[in-house]
Amino acid sequence: MSETPVPEREIDPEYDHRRDEGADETELEALLTEHAIGRDDHENAPAFVIRPDEVQEVLRLLRDEAGFDHLSCLTAQQYADRYESIIHMTKYDQRTHEVTLVVPLPTDDPTCESAEPIFRTADWHEREAYDLVGIEYDGHPDLRRILLPESWLGHPLALEYDQDKPQVVRYAEHANPLQADHRDRESETMLLNIGPHHPATHGVLHLETVLDGETVAAVQPDIGYLHRCEEQMCQNGTYRHQIIPYSNRWDYTANLPNEWAVARAIEDIADIEVPAYAQVLRTMATEFGRLLGHFLAFGTFALDVYGDFTAIFQYAMRDREVVQDILEDLTGQRMMFYFFRLGGVCWDLPEPREEFIEKCRDFLDELPAKVDEYHDLLTGNDIFQLRTIDTGVLEPAVAKDYGCTGPVARGSGIDYDVRRDDPYGYYEHLEWNVVTEDTCDNHARVLVRMREVEESAKIIEQCLDLVADWPEDERTVQSNVPRTLKPDAGTETYRAVESAKGELGIYIRADGSNSPARFKIRSPCFHNLAALPEMAENEYVPDLIASLGSLDIVLGSVDR
Repeated sequence: MSETPVPEREIDPEYDHRRDEGADETELEALLTEHAIGRDDHENAPAFVIRPDEVQEVLRLLRDEAGFDHLSCLTAQQYADRYESIIHMTKYDQRTHEVTLVVPLPTDDPTCESAEPIFRTADWHEREAYDLVGIEYDGHPDLRRILLPESWLGHPLALEYDQDKPQVVRYAEHANPLQADHRDRESETMLLNIGPHHPATHGVLHLETVLDGETVAAVQPDIGYLHRCEEQMCQNGTYRHQIIPYSNRWDYTANLPNEWAVARAIEDIADIEVPAYAQVLRTMATEFGRLLGHFLAFGTFALDVYGDFTAIFQYAMRDREVVQDILEDLTGQRMMFYFFRLGGVCWDLPEPREEFIEKCRDFLDELPAKVDEYHDLLTGNDIFQLRTIDTGVLEPAVAKDYGCTGPVARGSGIDYDVRRDDPYGYYEHLEWNVVTEDTCDNHARVLVRMREVEESAKIIEQCLDLVADWPEDERTVQSNVPRTLKPDAGTETYRAVESAKGELGIYIRADGSNSPARFKIRSPCFHNLAALPEMAENEYVPDLIASLGSLDIVLGSVDR
């Protein structure tokens, strides 16, 4: 890559080198002394400004010498005088050790060295940055649009993009990546489209699949059919009231963690405290939300693997409806809850409190017998075992390379959970366990979710005990938050929570107004889906469907 002049970047002269916890900044400074051309002030993570032609060398140093093995998020944005590619890194075994790399790029040639050769997860990240912002990544193996059609003109998150300009999108067939685009009598490969409208794709997902006989020779997820510019919508909304409601539309099957992800990031940059009682309510409600996601995962996975609609799917919907009844009582909504507010939640438990708490306890009392039913009908089923054991194998090193998190990572033996490893809410005060399985296959991912249902029940039970005994005059559900929030210009943060699907992170950059200048959603489904080819190639088509189902993706989260 040719040397490109690096735009000057304003560095905070009052940058505070003191950190209460996290990675040793002195060691990082020593490690990167030959590569860092400046420092920046990001909340929670030391930030180093580096040259665009040294990205791979710096990432390799951080991974091999300092143990930063998790490329958590890659954000792209444009300023009036430059572009930036921002890489946020952490460690799977030490989540609070974080570091941010800021790569400034000139406006006339926004070209950056690709991170993909070091971390495979950068593949889709950089394609999205190219697609929406317009940054080129030198050395990327397949730099093309990922959310918008190939014929789209311009980059929607670039400053000069005309939002009112109509687009004419041409139709084009995709080509077989293994064979020339013509009939070949000697070839046994066949191009098979799965989706974008197919029950097994769990939404509008298109799998471009190449078969060699009955074996999957190649598969490429084609996403973007549900892309609705959620990040841009959030950038147009105000911090105080207009962003959190959007989050319910991302992973709409288990959406309360989405609300928490947004709230945590905004509370971070606006320095908002959350009362302890409100933290208990948040924790309890979010674990009910996790149950919503896992019940749906069981039911749809049984459909995917052996077409079981009459038993598992309906049992899962039965139990999910009970949880939705509870959350409707608590939040007033059945699906798009909007229970979180900045500084807390919207209100306390419904009256009469004792009746609501008893309803929750009745559900928890019945849950162990229902979990036993799931094991009898699902994990103990001979057909299910034949279809899931030793299929869709995702080795731990590969899962980390793709940035996989949640049950997908824990099913590969990776002991990583943001609730425990970067404590928030009331989790650190409760007794519960992080669930892992080490067989790395489709079966393991189901077992993780099954056991996590039991752990969520433990958390909810403890929260119910707390709210039942909490002194009435100390039940503060929300701190005093200004009606209009205007965080200081230049404040930047990346904060994450553990959703039902994995690490859901939010990057925000403030510009001094009451709306974010940049709002980036780090979707766990986006990362997990990118690993599908590693799980499905050289397997049979039914195993491909089982592997896809085991990821438990939601296209609203993938595409945003």
